[in-house]
Amino acid sequence: MTYLESFQAALGIILIEGLVFLVLSIFNIREQIVNAIPLGVRLGISPAIGLILMNIGLGSNVGVYSSNGGPFYVMRDFFGSLTPSLAKSTMGDAYPTVVLTTVTMFVGLFAILILAHHKINGSVLLGMLIACVVYWVGEAVFLGTNPFASLATASFVPAFGDMAATTLFKFNFSGLLEIGWFTMITLVITFCIIDMFDTIGTLVGTASKANMLDKEGNMPQMREALTSDAVGTIAGALTGTSTVTTFVESASGVEAGGRTGLTALTTGILFLVSMFIAPVAAIIPAAATSSALIYVGILMLGGLKNIKFDEMDQLVPVALMIIAVPISGSIGHGIGIGLIAYTVMKVFTGKAKEVSMLTYVISAIFLIKFFLVV
Repeated sequence: MTYLESFQAALGIILIEGLVFLVLSIFNIREQIVNAIPLGVRLGISPAIGLILMNIGLGSNVGVYSSNGGPFYVMRDFFGSLTPSLAKSTMGDAYPTVVLTTVTMFVGLFAILILAHHKINGSVLLGMLIACVVYWVGEAVFLGTNPFASLATASFVPAFGDMAATTLFKFNFSGLLEIGWFTMITLVITFCIIDMFDTIGTLVGTASKANMLDKEGNMPQMREALTSDAVGTIAGALTGTSTVTTFVESASGVEAGGRTGLTALTTGILFLVSMFIAPVAAIIPAAATSSALIYVGILMLGGLKNIKFDEMDQLVPVALMIIAVPISGSIGHGIGIGLIAYTVMKVFTGKAKEVSMLTYVISAIFLIKFFLVV
């Protein structure tokens, strides 16, 4: 198959996954899966999300490329690398950009922290704006480049024609069948597991931050939220994009005060408008958005206060989960490791009856996923 045919075959997998999710959501099966996650593991999701946000903000979101190769991840390679004898060999021509990016990121972060401390509305957006100004001035003064030069030749008209011709309602099911039934089913199941638990983790984590969970750690109207997510997945496949799902960056909106569907509707409208000003959004430096991600990540670590650290069958799963999430880059994988650890701790401490049958099943599915499915 050509690249385009392979892409259209992959869209078929996303479509099937979305349809499966929709059925599971309508019949409350996904909600039952959420309820099967032990309270301790659910309480650990919010700080785990906090760590992955910080990992994104301090790491992959601020990669800088140089003539020596790349990317150079600012906070992974920064410490000690400013030593003159190491700077050139480590970063090459990316050295000034790395310094500017690092300064911008921390200026933005502390600006947000100070503004939030004084309870100024829109502290995150204002902090990002300050970071943008710092970066743009630094780019012009120290790097000698015009940060707005790309706008002169940019196109503000989205490529709707190309999308309609290649990805809109374009599926290659015959190509999908060429890979074999077993491989196809394995791919669908893999996407389902990852997407399902990433979504569940994000919903529970952000709802926890918004103080929307009840005493048992359950999220109200979970069925509606999961159904919306499933419809989004199907819509994404129909329009030719990767899985449309609940994103962990939504935590920044929750922190800013977003609590209702009006927030989501407003965000959606702004995203629609952004299609026509994409070149303007492109000049916002990654360091500015990193400031916001790090700030929200720090706040979400506060969820650790709800963990009972004196109970090992709660502490161990949470500890493993909050480390696994940023390392694997997947909330779903972190939840899987937490569930497996919880089940093992309960079984071998004589408390096997406290584990629900569905929790055993989910733990077994994750074991199979981790060891047998690529």
